[in-house]
Amino acid sequence: MIPIRDINPSKGTPVVNYMIIATCCVMFIYELTLGPDVQRFLFRYGLIPARFFQALETPGFSFVQVVLPFFSSMFLHGGWLHLIGNMWILHIFGDNVEGELGQGRYVIFYLLSGIIAGMLHVLVHPASPIPTVGASGAVAGVMGAYFILYPRAKVLTLVPIFFFFTLVELPAYVFLGIWFLLQFFSGAFALMGAENEVVGIAWWAHVGGFLGGIALLFAMRGTRRERK
Repeated sequence: MIPIRDINPSKGTPVVNYMIIATCCVMFIYELTLGPDVQRFLFRYGLIPARFFQALETPGFSFVQVVLPFFSSMFLHGGWLHLIGNMWILHIFGDNVEGELGQGRYVIFYLLSGIIAGMLHVLVHPASPIPTVGASGAVAGVMGAYFILYPRAKVLTLVPIFFFFTLVELPAYVFLGIWFLLQFFSGAFALMGAENEVVGIAWWAHVGGFLGGIALLFAMRGTRRERK
């Protein structure tokens, strides 16, 4: 299923959402300029679970070395489809979440969602030597928040039916619920097979981001209402 747009107007101009999308696009263009050196760049700034635990076990480990990849990896992508997919979903769902939380809280929400996603990935695959990059975990947090905020909002979706595609308006809870279940069961099946330590898709980062986004939404909405 491919989301086309949600039928849910924004509460204002989603400035932060646009800035996040622009930053990811600029960083990807920079990656393209690196040529063969892009692999070294991704290994340096991507989130590598094995390196994370090795750094923690090293006496006098660098705080920056341990923490920086959780942030930097959120703004890097491994290819055009990876970038476009993440940014398109963020464009569809992020504006409404930003409108609900406000710009300042949305920045914190987005970054914390990505960190939670990265932490679950690291814990599930502690020996993986593969750099994890992409905004998928943080974007999953946005999707989790949208799932709670606007469960009945319509999402215009391109759905494959046999050999044809058709446009269908699905309630957000159906579209996002199916997406979450696909991530969860894909991650579970990956743990049963040879991909236990070497993975190509960070399924559990998606799961962690989605659930983390829900938890953060309740925490931040409560804080905002108290201040009001």
